[in-house]
Amino acid sequence: MSWWDSYRAVYGAELRAAAREYADHGWSLVPGPGADILLATGETLDVIEVPAEVGRRMCSILRENGEVVPVAATPQGTWWFPMTPGHTLPAELSLHTDVVLHSDGIGVPAPPTERPDGWVQWRVSPARTGYRVPDAAVVTDAVNQAVRLRAAGPDVLPGTQRSGDAVAGLRR
Repeated sequence: MSWWDSYRAVYGAELRAAAREYADHGWSLVPGPGADILLATGETLDVIEVPAEVGRRMCSILRENGEVVPVAATPQGTWWFPMTPGHTLPAELSLHTDVVLHSDGIGVPAPPTERPDGWVQWRVSPARTGYRVPDAAVVTDAVNQAVRLRAAGPDVLPGTQRSGDAVAGLRR
């Protein structure tokens, strides 16, 4: 067996195990092209997808609020967050074209799906949260705050250290 064939066999087994784990925890799947694992949106969960910069800010905000939620990263530079289904984007967020709500049966590539430019991977595994899907209000509030912080500039990222010059400017 060639290296490539053994890699494909192991990857196929990993995909099947991940798909079974999602299904065992009630996360529905939809058929996808090739070997993709696509989580079905609209029944068990919806997914909000944001640029990685906003996703990092969201994680910081959620941590400050004591929330741990599943987070996936795509090789295209976006992060996605599952949330309870049946909600729409708040008006403020619908103005941002880089904040996308996936719902109504749309399949979202889930880890460990391989894309042409890399892998979809968990930043925070759903196993860490017991496969609990966070309430949509928790996720959309974090997105709102993260988008506002992005507009305010790079020095207001919660949990980051400020440069010495910025700190010196704060002293009286």
